[in-house]
Amino acid sequence: MKHKISFYWKLFSSTFSLSAFTFGGGYVIIPLMRKKFVEQYQWIGEEEMLDLTAIAQSSPGAIAVNASILIGYRLAGIPGALVTILGTVLPPLLILSVLSYIYSAFRANRVVAAVLKGMQAGVAAVIFDVVVGMAIQVGKEKKLIPILLMIGSFAAAYLLEWNVILILLICGLLGAGRALYGERKGREKE
Repeated sequence: MKHKISFYWKLFSSTFSLSAFTFGGGYVIIPLMRKKFVEQYQWIGEEEMLDLTAIAQSSPGAIAVNASILIGYRLAGIPGALVTILGTVLPPLLILSVLSYIYSAFRANRVVAAVLKGMQAGVAAVIFDVVVGMAIQVGKEKKLIPILLMIGSFAAAYLLEWNVILILLICGLLGAGRALYGERKGREKE
């Protein structure tokens, strides 16, 4: 996959700007990546973005970094993954370096504390938007098993207070079983 320098620059600047101006982690940056790479550039399809998001969420590490690696690799192989990871990691590294240097001066400032509280509310709204968007997408498919998994996962996490890792393992096993069943059923039809 050979691309022009302008493509890599666009890939880097996109992930850099998303990472630099997004507060709240992966759950906030994922919908913005979707808008950028699916809607604006149309480099990735909606379904594929959902798949990449699911993989990024289930992989160890930061969701934003995982998603960037997957998107970069999907678009331009290993060079694309390296470009997107650099674009995603560089802004927080620079910002945190500067903030850690001046943090002690702002630690007790009420205005800074109020701004951070306001940012928490904004992050909550964006996370809610992601959850609703994914739920609508799953609902549009009108497949019973994914809908039941979504409702069951929510109930297990929120009502039963199960560990999220346990929920992910159960859903992963159910998904793998469903895929194997579908593959076996497909072979029988041939």
